[in-house]
Amino acid sequence: MKAAVSSSGKTLESELDPRFGRASYFLIVDTETFDFEVKPNDQNMNLPQGAGIQAGKIVADCGVEVLITGNCGPKAYNVLDAVGIKVVTGTNGTVREVVEKFKNNALQYSQGPNVEGHWV
Repeated sequence: MKAAVSSSGKTLESELDPRFGRASYFLIVDTETFDFEVKPNDQNMNLPQGAGIQAGKIVADCGVEVLITGNCGPKAYNVLDAVGIKVVTGTNGTVREVVEKFKNNALQYSQGPNVEGHWV
């Protein structure tokens, strides 16, 4: 399975970035092999609004089935939900740690956004 993880850096040992729309990077991780690619998110980091929507499009274009992040607002959640990407929020640790937790069924899918819009 391919998972997108909001990340503060470019490696599996980087800390999960709790901000989805304004995350520094997205790591697109194969949950079986831990092969990954890095998707920068610098174009969205300073947008006054719409960062979550644009980040949702980046993730959707990568063909992932799940997003693992700290927080996801309503607009971003709706974009992801509309294209069938499941969302996991409220987690922390390194990218490797959260993917391991996901593989071990230690994380639960979100039923909706966990923060209001324009959360920073």
